[in-house]
Amino acid sequence: MYANRQLAYAPTPYIPRSALSATINLDEEVNLSTTSAERDLYDSLAEIYSIIITLDALEKAYLKDSIPEADYTDTCSRLLKQYKSNLANEAVAQQFGDLETFKREWDIECPRATERLRIGIPATVEQGPSHNPANQGGDADAMLVVSATENFITLLDAIKIGLVEKDTLHPLLVEIIQAVNKVTDKDFESKGKIVQWLITLNQMRAAEKLDDDQVREFQFDMEGAYHGFKTTLKRD
Repeated sequence: MYANRQLAYAPTPYIPRSALSATINLDEEVNLSTTSAERDLYDSLAEIYSIIITLDALEKAYLKDSIPEADYTDTCSRLLKQYKSNLANEAVAQQFGDLETFKREWDIECPRATERLRIGIPATVEQGPSHNPANQGGDADAMLVVSATENFITLLDAIKIGLVEKDTLHPLLVEIIQAVNKVTDKDFESKGKIVQWLITLNQMRAAEKLDDDQVREFQFDMEGAYHGFKTTLKRD
């Protein structure tokens, strides 16, 4: 009666203890990589993950006034630099893909870090310091104005002679936004364009160039920003 009845479970075969010990060693370290190149790759991806988490916490602390502006600026600048440095490696960049893909793969959100990485500069540089910048005296103010003016002229000259690579323009734009924020905390014509172009350049590779249409638009926007800056000085 029960001879042909199928068992409800599969019997577990006997495996000698010696066979188990030959295949499983609980004391053996599990290696995720087999070569030094793979180890470097995984280390870089782990560092990027850590940077994103840390940057998000830093942005929250800054919004809550839990960290001095100077400390925030230094730490944020360092994290952004480390992020870019890791992605400068072609193998890491290829494995990373893009920020949204990386976040989905590792199940992280970090919206504040995402926005800061998209912009590419600390909030104190983007928006200017919270204190009034025009409180250093006549000579100091004049020097700041001269510095900001020189930065604008340097950028416009670079455009005119065809130096339109990301690694040339981005540092010049950072210097401009820092310089004008030291002079005035007021908004002026096309100031927002400076930040928009910082974001655009931040998405490009270091050696990548603006195309002809972008160059014309960029030059037009920067000339407008320079004019707006000078107009603001006259009003002050």
